[in-house]
Amino acid sequence: MATIGKGKGSKIFLAILLGLLILGLAGFGIGDFGGSVRSVGAVGDEEIPVQEYARALNTQLQELQNQTGERLSMTEARQMGLDRMVLGQLLRTAALDNEARRLGLSVGDGHVRERLIAIPAFQGIDGSFDRTSYEFALQQVGVTPAEFDEELRDDATRNLLADAITSATEPGDTYTRTLLNFIGERRDFTWARLGADALEGPAPEPTEAELAEYHDANPELFTTPESRDITYVWLTPDMLIDSIEVDETQLRALYEERADRYSRPARRLVERLVFGTTEAAAAARAQIDTGETSFDDLVAERGLTLDEVDMGEVTREDLSAEAAEQVFGLLGPGVAGPVQSSLGPALFRVNALLEAQKVPFAQAEADLRDEFSSDRARRIIDDSVDRIDDLLAGGATLEEIAAETEMRLAQIDFNAETDGHIAAYDAFRDAAGAVQEGDFPELGELSDGGIFALRLDGITPARLQPLDEVRAAVEAAWREDENLARLADMAEEKLPALEDGESFRELGLEPQSDTDLTRNAFIDGAPRGLLETVFRLETGGVAMVEGERAVFVARLDAVTPPDMDDPDMQALRESLRSRQQSGMEDDLFEGFASAVQQNAGVELNQTAINAVHTQYP
Repeated sequence: MATIGKGKGSKIFLAILLGLLILGLAGFGIGDFGGSVRSVGAVGDEEIPVQEYARALNTQLQELQNQTGERLSMTEARQMGLDRMVLGQLLRTAALDNEARRLGLSVGDGHVRERLIAIPAFQGIDGSFDRTSYEFALQQVGVTPAEFDEELRDDATRNLLADAITSATEPGDTYTRTLLNFIGERRDFTWARLGADALEGPAPEPTEAELAEYHDANPELFTTPESRDITYVWLTPDMLIDSIEVDETQLRALYEERADRYSRPARRLVERLVFGTTEAAAAARAQIDTGETSFDDLVAERGLTLDEVDMGEVTREDLSAEAAEQVFGLLGPGVAGPVQSSLGPALFRVNALLEAQKVPFAQAEADLRDEFSSDRARRIIDDSVDRIDDLLAGGATLEEIAAETEMRLAQIDFNAETDGHIAAYDAFRDAAGAVQEGDFPELGELSDGGIFALRLDGITPARLQPLDEVRAAVEAAWREDENLARLADMAEEKLPALEDGESFRELGLEPQSDTDLTRNAFIDGAPRGLLETVFRLETGGVAMVEGERAVFVARLDAVTPPDMDDPDMQALRESLRSRQQSGMEDDLFEGFASAVQQNAGVELNQTAINAVHTQYP
């Protein structure tokens, strides 16, 4: 839920109530809090009704369920701090309402009416305020029109209070100018790469002492990771597919079941704009035909967006008979109507024609065979789970499981770098990383419908491999580092001359030039650190950067300030100023809200809070 702040329509109850009206979630999980339990707390003279807290809490739970697909228990929600977050927001809102009443702030009936008729949930099909829809929607959530109107008034008053607190904020230019310079400044520079071909001959042969020293100084390069010695059994659908027999009768039956996949009727990409009367729709169509307006303009005049009138793909069955006749009667994109729709007289704009499609059985047969076999293999595995579970519960070893079932026995030395084969499955990796010696094998599921069970036979600790075992690798790494050091020395010798103005070619370097590069530019063939280093240089400055098996030298030729005539930079400037001002306003209002809450004093009714919590499982 958004933090209470300036211009955010911030009373929690109002935001929740509107959400319930739109989503149809009213009353979900909310019980009856009758009797003497009236509020969960108060700030000054402003109480927080029990139902308001219940609605806020329920809405947060519902939002989490929509995101995760699972309904949290109240215990889980409280462990996450959800109850404290909701209560904190309600306390802050109550503090603002209490302060507004103390100051005598309020808005007039006309302002409340304007806000009320602008709420989409209370509008009829013609876009105007519909009192029947208004009263019905409020009735669904157990709120009277008078209560809702008062919430609108309180919300507008809080915005009035917020404007009074934050209206004087004006961000300075220093912050914006600093960021613009950082983002928009550009660099012209020349650079060159020095690779192994620049060296005079190969590196000398390393001595035994040098190899030993390098081996000791770089143990991470020559240490094998800790390995878990795991025995496992597994069975996947792919292991069974070749043994599954499929006849054409079964495939044809599946083909008929998948008719919507292989046989699709003609469709149209359609937008629908509904009017209050047929006459209004006809007049709008006439204006389109004469070029006085367009469908897009009509949508905008109604205060709608194209997304709101978009019907997506439709078939004849999705439309009324009359609408289908006109929409599907168009030979190309265009406007159909006016015609009666399920919502009233409407114009339809057809944006694309999608013709009927039918994939013959012979063309679909291979896919159907794969689908049938895979599904059958998964069902065979599912049917075997109970038996394998029983065997494991009875003490059967993995070796015995492999002998008595179709599961296959294997072994793996598993570590964080292991990939491929069964280690490509996240479920196996998680289980292999968590299993302890002595754990009894348990059946797990793989993402493709397969199953597995594993046993930890032992753990091989990380081990620094002796020099004699990895001599070739140590020597190769030593040579690579030695060559890089020689290249770095060569580059360092050239830097003073470059800084004094000698050309790259005079120093035997093949130059490359880049101009007007910003910090986020990409230079093909150069390490990222090269550009970062260039941006730290003064004009004429030089630097050396090490890369992979090469070093790079660069000289900064010019610094160009941001082009403030560039539309992108102008847009960025306005965005930065807006974000800075918004941040200042939020911080200022946050401090004000905390102060009025502290000054007014907070009381909590833990008994009432607990009563709300008990309504949830």
